[in-house]
Amino acid sequence: MADGHPPGAGAPRPAPDRDPGLQPERTRLAWRRTTLSATVVAVLAGRQLLHRDAPGPVQVVAAVLTGLLWAAFVAVSHHRMRAMAAGRPPALPPRTALLLVGCTLTLALCGAVILARPGR
Repeated sequence: MADGHPPGAGAPRPAPDRDPGLQPERTRLAWRRTTLSATVVAVLAGRQLLHRDAPGPVQVVAAVLTGLLWAAFVAVSHHRMRAMAAGRPPALPPRTALLLVGCTLTLALCGAVILARPGR
């Protein structure tokens, strides 16, 4: 037990070669669903703004920001999907993960701003 393993357990086995199975396909599908969800949010935000009688300037800026955030999210997600098609992609860099979280949170904030009634 001097090496940290129980007696009789022997040396740790080396990790076998990765057999991806359907995992990459499930991950690609998850990225596609997430991209589709972001697209629906952006379209509904634009639709909400178009059906307003007089949207305020803050709401217009929120709608433009929603479109820009959507484009950034789609670009990053498609980059990840292409990387997965070539095999096992590298780990998602922390900066990219932070960008995606920021896009998601800001999209939610923009949606709330667009839905807010002027004068309230």
